[in-house]
Amino acid sequence: MSKESAEHHLKAAEHHEHAARHHREAAKHYAAGNYEKAAHHAHVAHGHDVHADYHAEEAAKHAVAVFPDIEITMARKAFMEEEL
Repeated sequence: MSKESAEHHLKAAEHHEHAARHHREAAKHYAAGNYEKAAHHAHVAHGHDVHADYHAEEAAKHAVAVFPDIEITMARKAFMEEEL
């Protein structure tokens, strides 16, 4: 794994952790009937999810650059799973 790939994986993990915290806050506020605060935290959580997806995709791009055959292998595996 390249250094860039590892950095993107770490960033994705950080964003997932932030999203989880905001989802928990949203749940707490929703249960208490504070829907405005719940919506705020849910929206912030979604933003972190989007950023996590971006970093996961960038990590995969760097992995493919280092291991070009991985893209073919992953595509083949996805195709085989569809056939089952």
